[in-house]
Amino acid sequence: MREIVILGSTGSIGVQALEIVAANPDKFRVIALASGSNNLPLLVEQAKKFGVGVIGTSADGALARDLAGQIQVIDGPNAATEIATITCDIVLNGITGSIGLGPTLAALGVGNKVALANKESLVAGGDLVMAFGRDRIIPVDSEHSALYQCFASGKENEVKQVILTASGGPFRDRADLSDVTLEQALAHPTWSMGPVVTINSATLMNKGLEIIEAHYLFDLPYSKISAVIHPQSVVHSMVEFIDGSTIAQASPPNMKGPIAYALGDGARVSKATAPVDWSKSHTWDFVPIDSNRFPAIDLARRCGELGGGLPAIFNAANEVAVEAFVKGKISFVQIVDIVEATVQALGGGSPITIRDLKDVSAIENDARIRAAQIIGERK
Repeated sequence: MREIVILGSTGSIGVQALEIVAANPDKFRVIALASGSNNLPLLVEQAKKFGVGVIGTSADGALARDLAGQIQVIDGPNAATEIATITCDIVLNGITGSIGLGPTLAALGVGNKVALANKESLVAGGDLVMAFGRDRIIPVDSEHSALYQCFASGKENEVKQVILTASGGPFRDRADLSDVTLEQALAHPTWSMGPVVTINSATLMNKGLEIIEAHYLFDLPYSKISAVIHPQSVVHSMVEFIDGSTIAQASPPNMKGPIAYALGDGARVSKATAPVDWSKSHTWDFVPIDSNRFPAIDLARRCGELGGGLPAIFNAANEVAVEAFVKGKISFVQIVDIVEATVQALGGGSPITIRDLKDVSAIENDARIRAAQIIGERK
């Protein structure tokens, strides 16, 4: 029986993880949950359903009073970080955004393993996270889970390159993106995800973040990490070896497989997700990415190669730009423009060295302020 702590339990990753736990009560037991303040009724419902004794929320006060004597509540802005330090077999970090970095470091700091769905932890603080060792982290992103599995087919020195697949989002076949609406950007053709991740997928910013993530997770130079559009989202990523062989991991576009694989620490969970139906005909397409229409990937690669604080600036500026787009302050095509302008404004000198979480927070704060200023100037 593996004891699990879930951060971001009311989000897409957290909800699916709990469905896996419910389907496998002999394998997993949830001992603590944490979420933001947007859906407290669901958090309480989850805790009661799974018999969880400790929950954390960013909301202050009220929930602790309501549940006094029933469930221990840790509340406030550091709740997820405190929950992450509870001794367990694995902490699933399904928090969206760079606020997930603190809990990741806290979990690793007390010796917990981390099933990492929070890609921003590696983008903003990759050097800090990886200082704890690669054997302490199991990726949950479907692309990196696929690479994790494909690497088992060969030796590290036999890898020629890795290829991340991208759905291409809702605009992969659309030439003019100047009049994209929020509703259109949120209409992902393949995946069901939260709004921030969905918009990142529409700009292909998500793939840029994942390239940086792959660099840290697998200790690969950026020259060995590429991406290709695969609209069907069945092949989740591939590893090409020096003998010309390419090993791919394929399954229907469903996050339960990667989540279950991570929760089980690499042990496969029976029927975690439906397999590909081989009784039917399939056509899978792979298309090069047009960097002129989707410049986010090249920008991410440049920031990653320069390193230091640039990936944190890149990520924080994107969070501000996406929020501005959601609120109607900027157009869709301005998202990447805002990010690039922020990177140029703050990253023109030598890369900023990151020594600890405070450095990351300071860099991100500066990036958010500068991005907001640029948005104000271009509104």
